[in-house]
Amino acid sequence: MTIVNESHHEEFILLGFADLPWLELPLFVILLITYPLALIGNIAIILVSKLDPHLHTPMYFFLTNLSFLDMCYTTSIVPQMLFNLGSSTKTISYIGCIIQLYIFHIMGGTECLLLAIMSFDRYVAICRPLHYTLIMNQRTCILLVSIMWMTGVIFAFSEATLTLQLPLCGVNKLDHLLCEIPVLIKTACGEKEANELALSVVCIFILAVPLCLILASYASIGHAVFKIKSSEGRKKAFGTCSSHLIVVSLFYGPAISMYLQPSSSITRDQPKFMALFYAVMTPTLNPFIYTLRNKDVKGALGNLVRNICKCK
Repeated sequence: MTIVNESHHEEFILLGFADLPWLELPLFVILLITYPLALIGNIAIILVSKLDPHLHTPMYFFLTNLSFLDMCYTTSIVPQMLFNLGSSTKTISYIGCIIQLYIFHIMGGTECLLLAIMSFDRYVAICRPLHYTLIMNQRTCILLVSIMWMTGVIFAFSEATLTLQLPLCGVNKLDHLLCEIPVLIKTACGEKEANELALSVVCIFILAVPLCLILASYASIGHAVFKIKSSEGRKKAFGTCSSHLIVVSLFYGPAISMYLQPSSSITRDQPKFMALFYAVMTPTLNPFIYTLRNKDVKGALGNLVRNICKCK
C-alpha cells in the first residue's frame, strides 16, 4: 500500500486561528516559553533518573520513558507552530505533514499505554508490596515497555497510513494547527466511513481500554489504602499516586474529548485547543508535577545541581 496520496498538493495551509488573529501573538509567546521549559524539565527528569542510583527503580524507569515521549510529542508540533505563528506563511509541506502525523500519533498512542503501565506499577507497589520486586523485575519492565512501543507504533502507523489513502480532491487547507488524523479524515472527500470506524476502534483500544485499566488499578489502590491503619502510611500511599493521577487527568481528559466524543458535538476550535493542551501543556507540566510532589526527585535534582556547580 502506497503512503503518498496522488491527489495531494505540495503543501498544506494550516488555518489555525485564522478567524481569531489577535490570539496568534499571545499563543506564540506562550509556546516560546513553554517549549523550552518542557525540554529542560523532561531532560532533567531523564538525567536524574539515570544518574541517581536511588532512582533505579521501575517507577522511574517508566517515568524516564514518559519524559522521552513527552519531548518527542511536543517537538513534533511546536517548532512548526512557532514558525507558522511567527510568519505570514501558514503552511507545512506534504512530506512534513506525513512525518508529523506519524510521530505525533505514535507518541500519543504509546503514552496512553505507558500511563496504564505506570498505574499497574503503583497497584503492585501498594496492593502487593511483598511481591513487588518479584513481579516488577527488570525483565518484566523491559518487556512491558517493548510491548508498549510496538503496540503504539502498529496502531498509529496503520491508522495514519489508512488515513493518507483518502482522496483530498484538490483541497489543501486544514482547519487546524497541525496534521492530525481526525482533521485529515474530515477534510478528505469520498467514502470515509471505513476510516471513521477504524479510528473509533483504534481509540477504544488505545484510549478507552488503558483508561479502564487505570481506573481499575486506582479503585484497588484506594480500597487498599483505606485499610491502612497508620495515617502516615495512608498519606505516603496517596502521595505516591497523586502525581500520576494528575498526569492521567491532564492527558486523558482532552484526548477523550477529542477522539471519543461524537464529531457532531465538537465545535470548530475545540480540536485546536485540545491539541494545544495534551501536546503542549501536559508535557510542560509533567516534570513539575513529578518534581514538586516527589521528595526523591527533588533530592536527586538538588544533588545534580550541586554537582554541576562543583564542576564549574
